[in-house]
Amino acid sequence: MAYSISTQNFVALSDLHPNLAHPSIIGVVIGKTDVKGFPDRKNIGSERYTFSFTIRDSPAYFINVNSWGREEYVRSLSESFRVGDCVTIENPLVQTKELEKEEKFNPTTPSCYKLLLSETHSVVKICCHYEVDTKLLSLLHLPVKDPQDYYSLGDIVANGQNLDGRIINVLAAVKSVGEPKYFTTSDKRKGQRCEVKLYDETELSFAMICWDNESIQLAQSWMPRETVIFASELRINFDKFRNCMTATVISKTIFTTNPDTPEANILFNFIKESAAMGALDDITEDQLKESINLQSIVDIYTVEQLKVKALQNEGKPEPVYGIIYAYISTLNIDTDTSKIIRNRCSGCHYVVNEMSNTCTFCNDNSSDAKSVFTSFDLLVDLTDHTGTLRSCNLSDVVAEETLSCTVHEFLTLTEEQKTALKWQLLLERSKIYFKLVLSPSLRTGLRVNLLSCKLVDPVEASQSLSGKGRK
Repeated sequence: MAYSISTQNFVALSDLHPNLAHPSIIGVVIGKTDVKGFPDRKNIGSERYTFSFTIRDSPAYFINVNSWGREEYVRSLSESFRVGDCVTIENPLVQTKELEKEEKFNPTTPSCYKLLLSETHSVVKICCHYEVDTKLLSLLHLPVKDPQDYYSLGDIVANGQNLDGRIINVLAAVKSVGEPKYFTTSDKRKGQRCEVKLYDETELSFAMICWDNESIQLAQSWMPRETVIFASELRINFDKFRNCMTATVISKTIFTTNPDTPEANILFNFIKESAAMGALDDITEDQLKESINLQSIVDIYTVEQLKVKALQNEGKPEPVYGIIYAYISTLNIDTDTSKIIRNRCSGCHYVVNEMSNTCTFCNDNSSDAKSVFTSFDLLVDLTDHTGTLRSCNLSDVVAEETLSCTVHEFLTLTEEQKTALKWQLLLERSKIYFKLVLSPSLRTGLRVNLLSCKLVDPVEASQSLSGKGRK
């Protein structure tokens, strides 16, 4: 198969071989890495620069392209096109790839060759989209792997640490795209990081981390709760800080945005239905049981400091984790139980419809009816010597641990016993681990979730107040 643009004939990727003289090829860019510098062995003290990209010209064929050379040439070439562009390449060097070495850091391709670009002999040009065959552009929506060969987010969570370090394919919807964060390492190298939250029918939130500019730039184009991605060759890791599984974008990863497959179409429908129901509003994730490793939380705040921190974080989606030594000043557990105990779905932990006692979110998207369970859903005020945090969430397992009784045990208590339990906790200083996120929809503007709340040793509390425990 050969394409013709402006009377120029191109060799199909499937027909490439090392003996071709001055080949010209065309394809859409489906993957790209950042520019990197390496010490030049031939010229001590100088550096050679490189980047690679992957192009595709048919459903079955795609190939990796490497460019080496001077910094000015390599950076200029890299900045001339992006993932999603159609490019022509004139006179690349066709080389047989060393399979094990080549595919350790580059996307796995069906071709047994790779292409090398020379500053003096090769030319790369970007094509205007109106000149490009629509068959080429349609390849941008076709996964490079079998569309059915992927893990759901629920499968990843269920497999847990068995998948730690594994490279897999993932099909998921984009829930949110964080702002890129830039930093400088101890050896003066500049770095960047961006966190993307994914979701699907099986998991409401799953973190994917991008560490390179190319994937961060691509992620910024995704529309939250509208975009579906097929990510081939993502690395899965166990995050010790969060005590959960996460995904990491690596140099082998190729993203297919809004794939045109039956599996992706099912996920598209799920996105539309859940958006119409409001099932993924920001309260949902905060109602899930937190899985943060408490030992990793070390920052100590007073109420006043926490409010200042919240103002400093205005406009930022990232939560604040910390410790506060305070006492519960409002705890209405000797009231109507319907106000403090809710039925939740065992599948997604969302509060179920009180009339039908079923989860419309899960049951509309699954043939299996999910069971429900009862859970505490309390709002408490926290007070220390600097002020009060009002309407903090104390729910589910954390509430049971704080009250030292389960929901079922609580329901058997008399009113007098509930009042006695209340006064065991009220005005007693506690060590409280929390998660804070800005939430303009709430009256206080803050949503504070208690991750742990336990009575504290007076000496530890005293040290915290004097500043000895502060980081």
